[in-house]
Amino acid sequence: MAPPPPETEEEISPIEQVRLTVLTTDDPSLPVWTFRMWFLGLLSCALMSFLNQFFAYRTEPLIITQISVQVASLPAGHFLAQVLPSAKFRLPGAGDRLFSLNPGPFNIKEHVLISIFANAGYAFGNGSAYGVSIVNIIKAFYKRTISFHAAWILIISTQVLGYGWAGLLRKYVVEPGHMWWPSTLVQVSLFRALHEKEQRRMSRAKFFLIAFLCSFAWYAVPGYLFPTLTSVSWVCWAFSKSVTAQQLGSGMRGLGLGAFTLDWSAVAAFLFSPLVSPFFAIVNVFVGFVVVMYIVVPVCYWGLNLYSAKNFPIFSSHLFTADGAQYDITAIVNDKFEIDMAAYEKQGRINLSMFFALTYGFGFATIASTLTHVGLFYGKEIYARMRASYKNKDDIHTRLMRAYEDIPAWWFYALLGVTIVVSLVLCTAMKDEVQLPWWGLILACFMAFFFTLPISIITATTNQTPGLNIITEYVMGVILPGRPIANVCFKVYGYISMAQAISFLADFKLGHYMKIPPRSMFLVQFVGTIVAGTINLGVAWWLLGSVENICQEELLPANSPWTCPGDRVFFDASVIWGLVGPRRIFGPLGNYGALNWFFLGGALGPVVVWLLHVKFPSQRWIELVNLPVLLGATAYMPPATPLNYTAWVAVGTVFNLFVFRYRKKWWQRYNYVLSAALDAGVAFMGVLLYFALGLQNVSLDWWGTAGEHCDLARCPTAQAIRVDGCPVF
Repeated sequence: MAPPPPETEEEISPIEQVRLTVLTTDDPSLPVWTFRMWFLGLLSCALMSFLNQFFAYRTEPLIITQISVQVASLPAGHFLAQVLPSAKFRLPGAGDRLFSLNPGPFNIKEHVLISIFANAGYAFGNGSAYGVSIVNIIKAFYKRTISFHAAWILIISTQVLGYGWAGLLRKYVVEPGHMWWPSTLVQVSLFRALHEKEQRRMSRAKFFLIAFLCSFAWYAVPGYLFPTLTSVSWVCWAFSKSVTAQQLGSGMRGLGLGAFTLDWSAVAAFLFSPLVSPFFAIVNVFVGFVVVMYIVVPVCYWGLNLYSAKNFPIFSSHLFTADGAQYDITAIVNDKFEIDMAAYEKQGRINLSMFFALTYGFGFATIASTLTHVGLFYGKEIYARMRASYKNKDDIHTRLMRAYEDIPAWWFYALLGVTIVVSLVLCTAMKDEVQLPWWGLILACFMAFFFTLPISIITATTNQTPGLNIITEYVMGVILPGRPIANVCFKVYGYISMAQAISFLADFKLGHYMKIPPRSMFLVQFVGTIVAGTINLGVAWWLLGSVENICQEELLPANSPWTCPGDRVFFDASVIWGLVGPRRIFGPLGNYGALNWFFLGGALGPVVVWLLHVKFPSQRWIELVNLPVLLGATAYMPPATPLNYTAWVAVGTVFNLFVFRYRKKWWQRYNYVLSAALDAGVAFMGVLLYFALGLQNVSLDWWGTAGEHCDLARCPTAQAIRVDGCPVF
């Protein structure tokens, strides 16, 4: 019999990067439904959920990522394979089938499921369930109440709803070879690298342990003994009485010129670890950051005094009255948790700091430019791949996956139906707690489902994911102003369920490449989502009730880490879009209507770049101008600060340019391992410090624990504006 003809490249995979990265073989006999997988998966999920929610309230909210779990779970899996008994036994009701706690060597498929287990429920690397922020702002900022069971239903339903969308669309954006999901190839590469046979004296496990212990020990210094090292803003120290100098030099409240950090949590906060970000992405972010932070902001603040910018701090996420005082939000909320128009008219219009206003403008431009950029530069490619995906010509990976039982469609239909019914019960029986009417939930679900397919196709082919948070806020703010919790609930159901769906689809694609049985994927993702959301809420409930004045920066001690920067911005968004409404901020009744022109500018910007590319095709640098990345470079600010950006860029450049170029073998073996060890060391020392010292209120009081010493950076510079603790100009 003649051997079968060799497979063509198209039959292996139509995407070159996939052909170079993903193995085209599979061993269906490898056990995946093992005690080791369940034990390490549940443990990783619980630890990751606890740590990420714990750190979410801190000034530098470190996020433990999936890559950290990938690295840390490997030696744990090998350890269990060495110590667990291998004896086989029967379980009641399982017939003659034999089971074992230790069915053989720890394998790569178990490892993949553990990582997916730990990351279940977190869209795009977010450290905790997005819905927890609703609980935070209700209890910590608005000083109102929400019941635990209403909060739990809200969080779990918004997380699981995206799973339903993902299941319905899986055959369109996971199985086709043209839908290749570039971000998953990084994880595939790391899994393969971690499971290679090692012959070196310094194994990855040993390197991880050494780096972990160093990170763990060092974080005691900036985390407790000498917190000023988190932001070494020496310009403020040199000019202790100059407001302008401190605005320029403060890494936390100013432009961050000259500021640096010796705290890994400040490096990896908000933007995640710079060691896992490719250098071209770092360059794009850096260019956008420099343009916004060091050109646009100074010109608008000192040069144009745009929107009376000097009446307010140059960098702040707080809301202000016209005379520079902080806006008293609780005073304009009535007993029905809606806006009190009389009180609002008395305080006047809400004002934003110059930078905060610009972030919304650039957010508008980023949304519009992403759609235009993807349409012009990737439109033909997306269309061609989408058409090719319907030709039913499976690549090697889809054919190999046919060996496993598929997930019945009714599982997803049932899950989606139950979730929508439970959500409707929440919006009717507990309407007073969430404010969202039933028709608002239906509209949010419609928006999420409508956008999930096109945006998942964009993500699967270009690695760019347009965000819909501002669109959902804007829509609900126009339809139903005056109700802040209704607005954020609509955003979570409309935006986060879509983002969750895309995150689930990315995990499905990872399982597709790694040949994980689909039903195992389903159960691991579902159980992980429930466990993670429950632990997130439990940790939030505990901290909100045990940390005095949590999230109230003006009432906390100077060195307190419990400032909740992310939730502060979430709260401000609930005020801007929900309580007050976009018509009184960005419409004819507000100060910032001109920022709507950013939508048009963002939409037209990529057209100009594309026309230049067509006109001058030999100039290859033109197509590298990615306006969505440049305009969205400062999307994390606030709550991220200039120090977070400059430190992230500096460390990322060292490792992903110089080390990658001149010590490539070292980078290949240890770069991701180092990133995971640094994250884990900081996380465990941070928790230890809180339980050992924080709960007993044991603290130090000296110059090194009094913050960055840039108090004047929060001051306005306009004449006749009086703010306590600030000089008069």
